[in-house]
Amino acid sequence: MKFGPVPIDQAGGAILAHSVKAGDTKLRKGIVLTPEHQARLTAAGYETVIVAQLDPGDCHEDKAAGMLADALVPDPKGAALKVTKPFTGRVNLLAEGPGVAVLDVSALEAFNLVNPMITVATVPQYQQMTTGGMVATIKVISYAVPEGDVLKAARLAQDAIRLATPVYKKAGLIVTDIPGGPSNEKGIAAIRGRVEALGMEMSDVRIVPHVTDALANAVTETQGDVVMILTGSATSDVSDVAPQAVRVAGGHVDRFGMPVDPGNLLFLGSLGQRPVIGLPGCARSPALNGADWVLSRVACGIETTGADIAAMGVGGLLKEIPTRPQPRASRR
Repeated sequence: MKFGPVPIDQAGGAILAHSVKAGDTKLRKGIVLTPEHQARLTAAGYETVIVAQLDPGDCHEDKAAGMLADALVPDPKGAALKVTKPFTGRVNLLAEGPGVAVLDVSALEAFNLVNPMITVATVPQYQQMTTGGMVATIKVISYAVPEGDVLKAARLAQDAIRLATPVYKKAGLIVTDIPGGPSNEKGIAAIRGRVEALGMEMSDVRIVPHVTDALANAVTETQGDVVMILTGSATSDVSDVAPQAVRVAGGHVDRFGMPVDPGNLLFLGSLGQRPVIGLPGCARSPALNGADWVLSRVACGIETTGADIAAMGVGGLLKEIPTRPQPRASRR
């Protein structure tokens, strides 16, 4: 692509690089100059104009952006994404419903190395999305790029972006109660909001004493595809009341503790085919915490192992919740 000033009489068919005022008319950047535009510019006293002129083998920004979008999301319906029409070299990928962004990170990194003018920016891996949220934006920065580079980038990142949508429909919540403990009402409301944001229904809420046997019975009886436990007293050990209750009920605890703050005191296990999430106390607040990351992945059927939780530590220092009883910084 050639870029720079050219005489007005040689500018026909070129792309206007910068918006200009021609009499009462504003010619916007990005338009393809026609004989009428040239006449207006000449009448307005212009002798030259800055343009972009495509070389043989170049691909216009909108065509390039469309080709790249088709490669990154070849099946929008299957990927649960809406692909917008190209405009000024940009295509946006929008979530068609609640879910979690799933990215082929290495493919996207390779895509962005092909040509600095060919870019894709995404939300972080496994970011929870709401309907209409922007998962990624593809932007061709210059007015045109070599078509060979477009084809190379497209080849490197086939089907690299999708939205994983919830595979579970209903969730059950068990809250253990202790005398003088925290407000159950506020905690239940915050967790209900999380569940409903994922397009699920919180179908069963039970409040039981903070005792292993009572909790174990509730774990067994609670209805829902996913079981969540919120204890009145913080779980401080893998053998504490809530993890032990899951075992007594015949389930397993795969991981206790996570390197995300707030959210350290989470545990993850299962009872038969149902995931069981032991929520940290900070889940009583609607503010982002480690439980959000685990719940959204589990709800969308993304395998979440102990190693996955361990990897959440990088980037896992979240905003402090002022209402926490044990804030990070001591107050004197």
